[in-house]
Amino acid sequence: MVFDETATILEHVDIGAGYRYLVVKSPKIAQALVPGQFVHVQVPSLEKSALRRPFSVFDADNEKITILYKTVGRGTAALNQAKKGEELKILGPLGHGFPAEVEGTALLVGGGFGVAPLHFLAKRLRGKKILFVGGRTADDLLALDKFYEAGVPIKVATNDGSVGFKGFVTGPLDETISELKAKGEKFELFTCGPDGLLKAITERAILNDAKGWISCDRHMICGVGACYACIQKTVRGNSRCCIEGPIFEARDLIW
Repeated sequence: MVFDETATILEHVDIGAGYRYLVVKSPKIAQALVPGQFVHVQVPSLEKSALRRPFSVFDADNEKITILYKTVGRGTAALNQAKKGEELKILGPLGHGFPAEVEGTALLVGGGFGVAPLHFLAKRLRGKKILFVGGRTADDLLALDKFYEAGVPIKVATNDGSVGFKGFVTGPLDETISELKAKGEKFELFTCGPDGLLKAITERAILNDAKGWISCDRHMICGVGACYACIQKTVRGNSRCCIEGPIFEARDLIW
């Protein structure tokens, strides 16, 4: 069920490099959310005719929703001005989320603020899990403290080598996949980030005969399948990320 709920801002903090945490009280949506789903937020300071903005969910409990976002345009710049105690309208939960169970080790692979839905997933998934997170520099490595608090081992890669492995995050990922295969252990891949990363994880899932769950980030303008702006090519034809996704199994995708 989708709710259109008036939420109250509980926290709104700058965490540096243009990123912010927004925490709202929205119990109906919070209780219904599963990792990988998204919400549409009506930015209070924009004109009433302005479209809502889609956001991944970083965390949720029985009452609160936490969103990790980056200031990238007019909508998020306006959202920056929202203050604790103010109200805003939220529509959700929207889309299909990640599966609730995993066979073997869950390998979570995030790029930039693509780690947002992976944090929610890491807290909900049972069993062994490892986070692989990559960025251009150390500034692009987000919320690592939150994953550590959740007890998730982390392997880091930066393009400039400022932290962890120097190069793409697929470097340490490939090493771990080889280790698991050598031991005969099963694994599943979960990812969110830029298209280049999503394609790379799709290829690795298929190559290794493993399940791969891909979070496709498209311009989900309406969030309910009406505008057809968030199309992703799949084996079933053009699919709407806001309705059929945003989570797709790797073998369903065409890049």
